[in-house]
Amino acid sequence: MMVGHALLAFALAALVAARFWPAERALAFGAVAGAFATVPDVDMVYALVGLAQAGFGGVWQMTAAFWASSHLVHRAVTHSLVVGAIAAPAFVWATGDRRRKALAAVVLAALVWLSLAESGVLGAGVMLVFVVAGAAVARVAAARTDLGPRALVLAAAFGLLSHPFGDLFTGEPPQFLYPFDAVLLDSRLALLGEPTLNLLAIFALELATAWLAVVTYFRLRDQRLREHVHGRAALGAGYALAALVLPAPTLSVSYHFVFSVLAVSVVGVGPQLHPRRPFRPVRDPRAWACTGLAAVTLAILGYAGAYLVA
Repeated sequence: MMVGHALLAFALAALVAARFWPAERALAFGAVAGAFATVPDVDMVYALVGLAQAGFGGVWQMTAAFWASSHLVHRAVTHSLVVGAIAAPAFVWATGDRRRKALAAVVLAALVWLSLAESGVLGAGVMLVFVVAGAAVARVAAARTDLGPRALVLAAAFGLLSHPFGDLFTGEPPQFLYPFDAVLLDSRLALLGEPTLNLLAIFALELATAWLAVVTYFRLRDQRLREHVHGRAALGAGYALAALVLPAPTLSVSYHFVFSVLAVSVVGVGPQLHPRRPFRPVRDPRAWACTGLAAVTLAILGYAGAYLVA
């Protein structure tokens, strides 16, 4: 889901920014927002403890240990709208002059102290990783873009505050108002009642997010998307046969489906003939990504059709 959060934040932020700024600046704003949208998921680092405790056992044993450990802190301290609203400007202040850096240090240290008081050493440790990651993203953004402090704060806030809403369809809902006890939602949202179809619908939503980001990029670059999709993407439709072989996936057990359907994207890797010079192959990462995304889309459509018929 981390990639989905980043792509959605990038697309929405860039589209909004394009109404006020030139295309390149809008893309930079979207890229920064997308980068900040990945920061809340640094709380998953604690899940490595679960892997260390499980050792190198079977795949399912290691997977279960990873998720069981991650659930202790995931979508808690770093997924709070309260924390995000406070951290966004502090991250950007950390890239400013000495006075702003001192203010940022006080605010970010207060967040770590608050997590220690509310969630113990584990919560404080996760918050510390969050603070370091956010400050690092802000530093890179300030150095690599021409966005001013206000634009960076807006991008940081957009990324951090949009992230929790993308988690409403999978797993436990985030603690939106941490450290306060108020609960906005106590259960995840289901798109469909049937477990497998619900998973497919959520995966389709993720794909739609990815396509939105791709279309936004090519639109702002004034380039044609279809020129970057190779015909071999049609091979993805063959994944429909998986519905006859693999156990039906659900949100609880989806690893075999997710990993295998994402593997279909490798058909995107390879040369593409030059549109004006047919005998000259072109190796373009954008074509690889677009062709792979098209292949996965066809794979999902084929799988869904086969599952409904079977």
